[in-house]
Amino acid sequence: MSTIEVMAAGPYATVQDLGRPGLAHLGVPRSGAADAPSLRLANRLVGNPEGLAGIELTFGMARLLFHAGAWVALAGAPVDSAAGMGAPFWVAKGTELRLGMPEWGLRTYVAVRGGIAVEPVLGSRSTDSLSGLGPEPLRAGTLLPVGRPEGVISVDLAPPPGPRPAVLRVTPGPRDDWFVPDALAELCARPYSVSQDSNRVGVRLSGAELVRAKEGELPSEGMVTGAIQVPPSGQPIVFLADHPPTGGYPVIGVVREADLPVAAQLRPGDEVRFTVRPAR
Repeated sequence: MSTIEVMAAGPYATVQDLGRPGLAHLGVPRSGAADAPSLRLANRLVGNPEGLAGIELTFGMARLLFHAGAWVALAGAPVDSAAGMGAPFWVAKGTELRLGMPEWGLRTYVAVRGGIAVEPVLGSRSTDSLSGLGPEPLRAGTLLPVGRPEGVISVDLAPPPGPRPAVLRVTPGPRDDWFVPDALAELCARPYSVSQDSNRVGVRLSGAELVRAKEGELPSEGMVTGAIQVPPSGQPIVFLADHPPTGGYPVIGVVREADLPVAAQLRPGDEVRFTVRPAR
């Protein structure tokens, strides 16, 4: 089995696939790639099944040494590299792939033909930053095994899209009655700023306070990816891939699934707006 050696992992890098669905009733978060469509695209570009594990880079700045030649593709936040984005490319044995900072966005996905074949935990190779399940975050010296290739490479080029508008469509949440009547309108009235405390658990936002109509806290209840939870500070948090399966703060709304990749690519300091998508 061939391996990739991590020479530098950048600010934060992990192995991710599509996560551990269906285990929330056991207290196990789904986890998986924060921007799942980008991981799926990178896998398709190298002929992998969409669910194979790749590398999720945060703010790029990684160096990867290939101990055997491999087909590789990059998707997500476009990083400065000699290889480019959105097309499969060959990395020769003994070559170091160097990736700079993204031009925009936060998370870049590196797919290798055959997938990253670390030992699965509960059916997934994803690193869960909240529960600690899965492999450790990558660091210099980490050796990543590469699996046996499946399928064929059939895509020459998938031109990388530009940044999507930082607008998140929201369905009113199950606890919007815990807030004053105009709280949802206040959420959508002006931009929020992304906090530097954001991570794979959630995008923490700073802006207009969302005022509650009820005091106290809820008993813990199930949470979904995209839930906009509001702690006593009144500053919303958009849950991402590593969110806990339960929570006790009221959820004022839920971000539409199609917009979760936009949330996953928000950088600290970015501004983001919300717009209400009525429940059907």
